[in-house]
Amino acid sequence: MEIAAIAAKAPVIPVLTIELVADAVPLARALVKGGLPVLEITLRTEAALEALRLIASEVQGAVVGAGTVLNTGQLKQATQAGAQFVVSPGCTSALAQAVKASGMPFLPGVQTVSEAMALTEQGFQLLKFFPADTSGGLGWLKAVAAPLAGLRFCPTGGVNAETAPAYLALGNVACVGGSWVAPKEAVAAGDWARVERLAAAASALKRP
Repeated sequence: MEIAAIAAKAPVIPVLTIELVADAVPLARALVKGGLPVLEITLRTEAALEALRLIASEVQGAVVGAGTVLNTGQLKQATQAGAQFVVSPGCTSALAQAVKASGMPFLPGVQTVSEAMALTEQGFQLLKFFPADTSGGLGWLKAVAAPLAGLRFCPTGGVNAETAPAYLALGNVACVGGSWVAPKEAVAAGDWARVERLAAAASALKRP
């Protein structure tokens, strides 16, 4: 599946930093049941790869990917764990080449117009704009819409329930990434009903 098709499945991609392996499957099931099937598991914790593996094998309907992929070693680990796509906060030429060679759907991160142009030259048309909130946010995306016509973005970083609708109203935004649908306190308490409610509200957000 192409990354554009994955992004089209829901307006919000939950960005999940999973501390306990035991939380992985119930958390993923709550998000999928709420209407958010595309899940990004950040490789920032010791539990991340095992959490990804369990979700990929046990949660029906989930399209699970690895986030914070910084190098080719992590790409290989994510692939072996069952990732269906990978996401990076930025991108190096080595990582881009490795991802293209692997055929893995990839959402590479950019912060500047030059970075976006460089990735366009390599054939990438959907990019993660990160960190969105501190890098110009809505204003940046509006400003680049004409000069970077044809490119679409997934703004991530500081996006929340209040700001997501404004981002999703832009024609060059395919979806947004955010952690607000899985609050730390809800996960710690095992309050999967709350996670499902937040996911349902996010899945109902409109795109152009």
